[in-house]
Amino acid sequence: MAKRQTKDNPSSKSKASSNGKGSAKRSWFFKLFWRVTLIGLVVLGAYAFYLDAQIKHAFSGNKWEVPAQIFARPLEISKGEEITPQEVIDELNLLGYRKVTFADSSGEYSYQNKVLTVQRRAFQFPEGAEPLRHLVITWEGARIGEIYDKSQGRPYGSAKLEPWLVTRMTSGSQEDRMLVTLDTIPEMLPKALTLVEDRNFYNHHGVAPLSILRALMANIAAGRTVQGGSTLTQQLVKNMFLTRERSIVRKAKEAIMAVIIDARYSKSEIIEAYLNEVFLGQNGDMAVHGFGLASYFYFDRPANELSTPEIATLVAIIKGPSYYNPRKYAERTKERRDLVLRMLFDENEISRQDYERFVNMPLGLASGASLASGKHPAFMEQVRRELNEILAEPSLRDSGVKVFTTLDIVAQRRAESALSGTLDGLQKDRKVPLQGAMVVTDSASGEVRAIVGGKDFAFKGFNRALDAKRPIGSLIKPAVYLTALEDPTQFNLATPLKDEPITLESRNGKTWSPQNYDKEFRGRCLTSRA
Repeated sequence: MAKRQTKDNPSSKSKASSNGKGSAKRSWFFKLFWRVTLIGLVVLGAYAFYLDAQIKHAFSGNKWEVPAQIFARPLEISKGEEITPQEVIDELNLLGYRKVTFADSSGEYSYQNKVLTVQRRAFQFPEGAEPLRHLVITWEGARIGEIYDKSQGRPYGSAKLEPWLVTRMTSGSQEDRMLVTLDTIPEMLPKALTLVEDRNFYNHHGVAPLSILRALMANIAAGRTVQGGSTLTQQLVKNMFLTRERSIVRKAKEAIMAVIIDARYSKSEIIEAYLNEVFLGQNGDMAVHGFGLASYFYFDRPANELSTPEIATLVAIIKGPSYYNPRKYAERTKERRDLVLRMLFDENEISRQDYERFVNMPLGLASGASLASGKHPAFMEQVRRELNEILAEPSLRDSGVKVFTTLDIVAQRRAESALSGTLDGLQKDRKVPLQGAMVVTDSASGEVRAIVGGKDFAFKGFNRALDAKRPIGSLIKPAVYLTALEDPTQFNLATPLKDEPITLESRNGKTWSPQNYDKEFRGRCLTSRA
């Protein structure tokens, strides 16, 4: 039986060999791909863990340096007290209260026929928190006849206004802010903010890819940057953690941190942090951050008293605090504000009637004087010295602590005027410039009510009231005599005293020999003649 012989096909061997090599290459490539991917995921996870630790540290405890708030003593009025309505109204104006026909909201007052109605703001006094009070104060002649609290439905013997915020003591930081919480601001504020800056804030997870894509297409079509795709969370990350650098790496880091923040914290916590962080203007060399401070800076009132047009103005400024600076560019700021109001109307947040009324209103800006620094520098210098002793740790002074002082603003202003006027009168017959200082104290309590450091009382320089070293001469006699006469068994007006030369040595070794005004000594004299 014959055997059949076959020969191997060289081309078949070649194809099998190449297929084997191709499979090996693909297998090697996929292994490499998955290894690189796995390493990338591990590195990304570690980096995310590192960023999470940074975020957690920043969000725990005090997120920001908040200047110490220095308050004057509150004006307290009582039944039967002799005080004019104008003096109380002056205090209300100092506190930024608004005069209206009918006072029905916090921070408003009305006055007619010797009846003053005040919606006294809620305030955290040193003795405890006091709620909003609807006070009706009536006068009988020159004295207060009755203080009636309509919110409690009964009369009171006394009442006090919240103290005036004299100044805010900043340390080395160039940022200033007043912290707010969601329960201390109007509901319209977060609504307007999310509507304008991030419509899908409550639906996305830190980033919004579709918004980024829409912004990219709009910017390409316009040939310039006309729209941003960042969410509120991304804006918060950029403001709190990152620089202004524009790069893909920074943008990626921003997105990762935004996702982490959204996963770790609630939407309420995120928007509250944004409300306190966002940059809204410049007050001299200090940056105005957050709606709490901006409401005082632009409208001289706390954030909870902001009206809808005022909220729209502040939200409008976010897009460009310099470009939409309402004090420099009122017209363009109003146009932007009206656009925000239109968006609120389109979303049925305000009625057509309100919208038409609001867009016809002016911006209604305040002067911003309530946040001016350097007021009453002599008194504030003493406050600063005491704070440095009481709160030696700088972080405590930058934690938003409230300092309630004994400053009586009426006494302070009168003291400044009296010293300046008196020195001007005495200067007429003298060539050498005269200077002076004054300290006003309460004789009953010993509290310091006013300090004037010099003729130019607004000058923040040498404080003569605290730092001038001069011999006081006979000015010390009343204090010495009073102390001596408190014990009549030792001294009385007929007690004989020695009137003889004496030499005293100071700490540095210098001697001093006091003289009588006529340069003569009488040996002995009565206390009443000394």
